[in-house]
Amino acid sequence: MKTLVWVEHDGQAVRDATYAAVTAAAKLGEVEVLVAGQGVDGVAQAAAQIAGVTKVLVADDAAFAHNLPENVAPLVVELMGTRDAFLAAATTTGKNIAPRVAALLDVMQISEILSVEGPDSFTRPIYAGNAIATVKTSDPKLVLTVRGTAFDKAAPTGGTATVEAAASTGGASADRGVSRFVGAEIAASERPELTSAKIIVSGGRALGSEEQFHALIDPLADKLNAAVGASRAAVDAGYAPNDYQVGQTGKIVAPEVYIAVGISGAIQHLAGMKDSKVIVAINKDEDAPIFQVADVGLVGDLFTLVPELTAKL
Repeated sequence: MKTLVWVEHDGQAVRDATYAAVTAAAKLGEVEVLVAGQGVDGVAQAAAQIAGVTKVLVADDAAFAHNLPENVAPLVVELMGTRDAFLAAATTTGKNIAPRVAALLDVMQISEILSVEGPDSFTRPIYAGNAIATVKTSDPKLVLTVRGTAFDKAAPTGGTATVEAAASTGGASADRGVSRFVGAEIAASERPELTSAKIIVSGGRALGSEEQFHALIDPLADKLNAAVGASRAAVDAGYAPNDYQVGQTGKIVAPEVYIAVGISGAIQHLAGMKDSKVIVAINKDEDAPIFQVADVGLVGDLFTLVPELTAKL
């Protein structure tokens, strides 16, 4: 089986989620990857070094500069003529492109796979991760999104893939004229990216206000060189921005250490972080659901415990 993996990048470097998608693809067969963008020679060379990749297809054109899915999806469909499966990481970008590819190919997408059970069988979470479904497909082409926390990341070096231009090199036909890039407002942060951080400190609604959220969570995260996360309740209350949200409708994370401060542990939140290696919970309610998944639980007033913990680090 020949697979095609979408390489997610920022124009300069390959994003971590791609490495997990390569690992999943390798379980199906030969791995080829697609790098689309403008001025992406450096990304293509980096992708060629990923262990397990045999070929890098490069589509370098202004139409692909901002990964507009309306332009990228037809390109992928063109390349799928001689390939059996298309895989993308289950990130915002991947989940924007893959459904369009599936629709154009007239096949069902299998979302957020957790494992590859066979050439046509996969597992995926349902009911906010409380149950795992095994899905078997009879479609002639596979379109899959990959939950990055479920697969080991392929080594970023050691590969010797060839690099060549994609069959569709762009030009006037590459821009479908359906959408256009207007602008992007990207929040700069010196902290690690949430989805790739080794340590995450998350705050919940119990923190009470935006001021107290940052006054308690930020110093602890700074001491640990950790990313900052939040529950949906905290985000909805305005304590933290949307890109901090961890959970079923936020980001799925699996750090080495996840510290949940003032988070009760609703199933929607647990779906986004329960694969963490070590979970530490701080909550005054000893019956909070978060303690059912926590490896270390600290029952008490977070307004006393968090500053004390921060001071001792």
